[in-house]
Amino acid sequence: MSGAPLYLLRHGEPELAGRMLGRTDCAVTEAGIAACRARAGGLAVEHLVASDLRRARDCAGAIGAPAIDPRWRELDFGEWDGLAAAEIDPVALGRFWDDPDAAPPPGGERWGDLVGRVGSALAALPDVPTLVVTHGGPMRAALHLLCGFDRRQVWAFDLPYAALLVLQRHEGGAQIKGLWA
Repeated sequence: MSGAPLYLLRHGEPELAGRMLGRTDCAVTEAGIAACRARAGGLAVEHLVASDLRRARDCAGAIGAPAIDPRWRELDFGEWDGLAAAEIDPVALGRFWDDPDAAPPPGGERWGDLVGRVGSALAALPDVPTLVVTHGGPMRAALHLLCGFDRRQVWAFDLPYAALLVLQRHEGGAQIKGLWA
């Protein structure tokens, strides 16, 4: 591995901001698209990838012509998908945040499953400067896989809409070079 940079960009603000958006395929705001375009401005990338969900795909499309890869989708929140946190049983939501493998959302995806598919997506990336437009969950899964952070540590990262995470890839992992939020 040559040490090519890997840029992970969270999509811009969606029209349904403030909700548990996993598989919900909603539009992104114009301001969200503009924020992603501005954040990616000046990055020298040879490969552009996006989640197949519209909020990531549209942001990536404003930057270039992305390859679409559904493995970069957000965690599936099952029955909670599209709901605000206040609409979810607080005890069940607390159990999920404490251990998303043991207490996934009803009908939703386990953290380990997300990590598995992101690992597969990472392995498929070429060893060239790459920008992936994705979601907060897959960005955290990538930090877990590439940098060795545990689940609790990755949830401590603030990844607002249009946050850019810069990783320097190397044999066996990656090093964080920057986070612009």
